[in-house]
Amino acid sequence: MSLFGLGGSSSGAAGNAAVSSAQIEAATAELEMVTDVFNRLVSSCHAKCISTRYAEPDLNKGESICIDRCVSKFFAVNGKVNELMQSMGQAAQGGAPGASGSFFG
Repeated sequence: MSLFGLGGSSSGAAGNAAVSSAQIEAATAELEMVTDVFNRLVSSCHAKCISTRYAEPDLNKGESICIDRCVSKFFAVNGKVNELMQSMGQAAQGGAPGASGSFFG
């Protein structure tokens, strides 16, 4: 099955004929978020691990290890933040005491 359920099979169903604008907007927003995360990751880890004096065409061993660790830590922290945001969102929707809807109390 291809993007948005188009192509893939030739069932001829009318539901597959049109892609709603809401689906396109959701896919666009998701792509922008993924691109933003990628750009922040590259910027952060590049600044931390790679010297601005490019002496070699490839990463050396130290830079490569630093990049691996930086990416791993970035995604670990990103996962923890996502879990926290989801739990706060669920608490706010559930009307839990003390859930004001803001992230800082």
